[in-house]
Amino acid sequence: MALIVQKYGGTSVGSVARIKAVAEQVAALRAQGHGVAVVVSAMGDSTDRLVDLAREISPTPAPREYDALLATGEMVSIALVAMALEARGCPARSYNGLQLPVTTTDVHGKARIKSIDATRLQADIAAGVVPVLAGFQGRSPAGDVTTIGRGGSDTTAVALAVALHADECQILTDVDGVYTTDPRMVPSARRLDRVSFEEMLELAGQGSRVLHLRSVEFAAKYGVNLRVLSSFKPGPGTLIAKEDPNVEAPVVAGIAFNRDEAEINVTDVPDEPGVAWRILQPISAASIEIDMIVVNAPREGRVDFSFTVHRDDYARALELARAAGAQFAGAGVAGNQTVAKLAIVGSGMRTQAGVATRLFETLAREQINVRLVSTSEIKISVLVAERDLERGVRALHEAYGLSRAPA
Repeated sequence: MALIVQKYGGTSVGSVARIKAVAEQVAALRAQGHGVAVVVSAMGDSTDRLVDLAREISPTPAPREYDALLATGEMVSIALVAMALEARGCPARSYNGLQLPVTTTDVHGKARIKSIDATRLQADIAAGVVPVLAGFQGRSPAGDVTTIGRGGSDTTAVALAVALHADECQILTDVDGVYTTDPRMVPSARRLDRVSFEEMLELAGQGSRVLHLRSVEFAAKYGVNLRVLSSFKPGPGTLIAKEDPNVEAPVVAGIAFNRDEAEINVTDVPDEPGVAWRILQPISAASIEIDMIVVNAPREGRVDFSFTVHRDDYARALELARAAGAQFAGAGVAGNQTVAKLAIVGSGMRTQAGVATRLFETLAREQINVRLVSTSEIKISVLVAERDLERGVRALHEAYGLSRAPA
């Protein structure tokens, strides 16, 4: 029998009926003899409601108190899920991030998990009790509640699986696996039976919302098998694991996209060592992640470069870039929020020629202009106008033969 960590997202615990359904699934797994630990998110859109309440009080709430507020959403969920399990005759015990504790760094809103003390959870599982842990939150070295940022519950689940030496970490959500692209945009998209850690890292990093990047990084680092399943209907889902050397990797496994991009262009700065660092360093120091970076060819001792940030960070990043650019006479800084990123990902790209050519040919045929490009061994990302995104994704999905065969 296996030790399994299951994580249920907000839609999976969005109502009393859904919480009872989750309790039934967990109890059924435990009845099969498996050891089970559960991580849950806040119910439905309750976190959004908490955010709205905070913003009614202050447009810039104190980070410590903001985390204290947001963490309450998961605390409600864990208590209700534990109650539902107990009502089914399945012993359960809830834990918030302070109680174990889940030790994190002290960066409020973007804390990183340092360790999980699993002693109490191991004792619970050995005694036949299902521990139910609040995702998204932890405890700073000073003892304050912290939140882990976007995708925090997925990351909590993987970290818990590492701490418990679990056989598998199952992420149960409102989709039944990882698809070649978002089936809401491309109805013919296929569910993938298996995806390598490397491919999933690229897909998550380029905008796929099935799993958060940090959770995949954690799983890959410690070799924890992940499985994406639907909490609404049974099925095999998608296994995310080490690449199988006995199976030929697909040239393109999937297409990811991200609408939450913003572009910042810095023009006419000196073509000298350290200039890019002097502009980008204040942005990084503000804990703003920089994604794509492209430097244009220098001309007459001057150079332009562009980079992208998450749209939520755009206003602050633009402000910092303008302040940094002011130290260079004649430099200009401008921004653009009407952009989006799309990417093709596949381990087989390492050994297959012509993949990039097909991408640019397809976008050219669709009259889609490419603003920025970045690549890795198994990924090509392009920045395009947001209005062209859906057309580009559909065209590339067809060009690489990713659609399922008609029934």
